[in-house]
Amino acid sequence: MTGDHRKVVEDPDIDALLVLTPDHTHADLACAALRTGKSVLVEKPLDISVERCDTILRTAYETGSRLYVGHNMRHMPVVRLMRDLVERGTIGTVKTVWIRHFVGYGGDWYFKDWHAERARTTGLLLQKAAHDIDVLHWLAGGYARDVQAMGDLMVYGDNPHRRAAGEPKADDWYTKDGHWPPHTQRALNPVIDIEDVSLLNMRLDNGVLAAYQQCHFTPDYWRNYTVIGDAGRLENFGDGPGSRVKVWNARRSHFRDEPDEIHEVPPARDDSGHGGADPLLMDEFLRFAREGGPTDTSPVAARMAVAAGYEATMSLRDGGTPRRVEAPDPDLVAYFAGGQPRRPSAPGPTAERRS
Repeated sequence: MTGDHRKVVEDPDIDALLVLTPDHTHADLACAALRTGKSVLVEKPLDISVERCDTILRTAYETGSRLYVGHNMRHMPVVRLMRDLVERGTIGTVKTVWIRHFVGYGGDWYFKDWHAERARTTGLLLQKAAHDIDVLHWLAGGYARDVQAMGDLMVYGDNPHRRAAGEPKADDWYTKDGHWPPHTQRALNPVIDIEDVSLLNMRLDNGVLAAYQQCHFTPDYWRNYTVIGDAGRLENFGDGPGSRVKVWNARRSHFRDEPDEIHEVPPARDDSGHGGADPLLMDEFLRFAREGGPTDTSPVAARMAVAAGYEATMSLRDGGTPRRVEAPDPDLVAYFAGGQPRRPSAPGPTAERRS
């Protein structure tokens, strides 16, 4: 046990590291570890700006150290099920995706610590939505190119019950009981300058249109995905084990509660977190750290989730002005798509261009 990250980063007996620190510290810590040759898992989001994400990717490229990003929802049974249905052509070619994220514990988990501060997260349309934007990209087969967003701090900004600066969080801050409705919250973070509700519209680089909505003062906590193709629609009802994904694709009709197909979400492995995704993510990272090879998560996709969330947040705070999402360096895209094959002695893309 140590409070000095340098002792861990520089320890020659450590082969792999997990960066699970506050978001705004990811780039500095990840790059320091990558430069020592260690394999690194960075918790999502990759960082809080596009530039800092690109710094991590470029450092991995230049050092040849293996980089993995903790987008565990790519291993969630409900997401895997929907992805499989899309890949099988159950609804034809995907044309539009709608996501609603109801965050029932938002006041407990996101407005009582550093998550509530722009300086450490940019905002929840990046920090929290990075999960769903990544899933949206995966289901739709493309990356956000144009974004436009609106949002506000509608509930928690008016709550005067804040902790004093430096005062620790209350013992019951992480709870699934009590603290309802939102105005009964106490001991909120001293600084709250991020939005608690947001609406995002996107056009992807493959033409797919998408929408994402996030609210932190709902009584329920789950995600609802609707994916519409040119030959059907699928939608999940619940997002954990025992939930269902329904498909309508056989005929036109008025409202039908009963779909044409019902697919049960598989049970979780050992009742583990995120519907069984967490141990699967760790299994993949450990295999990747030892052996390399392809992974279901993607550093480039993680960067694109941050880029979409960042530009959307800038749009939101600029009156909903449309913003263009910057594409990543093609050299980096090719490198990570190829399974990160470079070794430490190889020069990076910048050096290659100068030669």
